Amino acid sequence: MKSKISSFTGEYRFLSNFYPARVYYSGIEFPTSEHAYVAAKTTDLTLRREIAKINHPAQAKRFGRIIDIRDDWNKVRLYEMRMILESKFSDEVLMDKLQSTAPAYLEEGNNWGDKFWGVCNGIGQNHLGKLLMSIRDDITNKFQ
Repeated sequence: MKSKISSFTGEYRFLSNFYPARVYYSGIEFPTSEHAYVAAKTTDLTLRREIAKINHPAQAKRFGRIIDIRDDWNKVRLYEMRMILESKFSDEVLMDKLQSTAPAYLEEGNNWGDKFWGVCNGIGQNHLGKLLMSIRDDITNKFQ
């Protein structure tokens, strides 16, 4: 087993928020966790439903850059992402795949400059990787 998974691509693409996986957030089904994350940026339920209909996660991500962001976003975004990821990995197949990454360190390595959720050029907070490892640990502990 690898000691570090440094990119959510190839066999580890399922860790990416762009990976097609049903996510339930605020009573709405989203096609990816990226869609749900963008929807979490607003409290407008009508807008959230529109985001769920966007065809591709990259389009949803771009849309998330132009909407009015909720006032408390910086305080709640880690919590919201955790809830979204818990929904994604409640799927048994994805849950098993996530558990199979243990005990590797999960790092969302990227080349697009995301240093909050990931790591770019060796620099970043890797919050996505940390949340995934925390969920993985919780799943493992639940079944021990």
